[in-house]
Amino acid sequence: MTSTAASAALPGRTTAPRRPWLADLPVLAVAVVWGGSYLAAKGITTADTVVAVLVLRFALVLPVLVLAGWQRLRTLDAGQLRAAALLGLVLGGIFVLETYGVVHTSATNAGLIISLTMIFTPLAEAALQRRAPSPAFLAAAGLCVAGVVLLTQGAGLAAPGLGDLLILGAALARTLHVLLTARTTAVRDADSLSLTTVQLAAATGVFAVLAAVPGTGDGPWAAAAAFGPAAWAGLAFLSVLCTLFAFFVQMWAVRRTSPSRVSLLLGTEPLWAAAAGIALGGEHPAPAVLAGAALVLAGTAWGRRAASA
Repeated sequence: MTSTAASAALPGRTTAPRRPWLADLPVLAVAVVWGGSYLAAKGITTADTVVAVLVLRFALVLPVLVLAGWQRLRTLDAGQLRAAALLGLVLGGIFVLETYGVVHTSATNAGLIISLTMIFTPLAEAALQRRAPSPAFLAAAGLCVAGVVLLTQGAGLAAPGLGDLLILGAALARTLHVLLTARTTAVRDADSLSLTTVQLAAATGVFAVLAAVPGTGDGPWAAAAAFGPAAWAGLAFLSVLCTLFAFFVQMWAVRRTSPSRVSLLLGTEPLWAAAAGIALGGEHPAPAVLAGAALVLAGTAWGRRAASA
């Protein structure tokens, strides 16, 4: 469950390390913790605490980001602040859809369906540029669609569940976030840490407003008071590892290896999500679901190669 668009380019000169795997290991660790984030979110969240958990998750890490980048944060101009805030509103919507979605579906399904962003984004870019995707990419997209159909069927033919549809909406929202990031001139040359801090602040504002709306479930203080040690551990995992650690590793790694190498490693997230759901979450997918998972993984891997060819 990513905290920012992993595909956003980070400034700074890339320097290849003598041992590339030393840069690969932390990035792979990010993919693993992101894959585990769906199970962690499912374990500490109910339909009544989604917004409260999101407020707590981001409120824990936002002060650290502000303190770490305060000097650079002050260099953002008004246009950059507005653009980053807009991206933060979209980011807030992504997390709301993802977290409500994972409450109503399996961690395995959530991690695999969200990976469709890797297919949706090149398709959206092709549509905006009025060019046809390659036949190989369309074939890969077809594999993903077939895989999602199998994923959402469970034991038999049925309409996709609410959680699956919400995660699908989150994948579309992620695509919008990537496209806006790439096409918003104001953010292209801005400091990455500052942009991310403003985005997370805007997203936290979205969650805080939703928490104040009647009918959106428990407030953050009430949810925190009800947490036991396991829930606090899950929240710390989401805040510290899936958000703070993940962001700083991306900044560190992309300066020591290539952005494409980072993207390839982070693309293993759905595999780890499925592994966590099955091995740790006690999920027992039906054979059709396993077949769907294989198709989604194969289709997204093929699609990444076809899009970059």
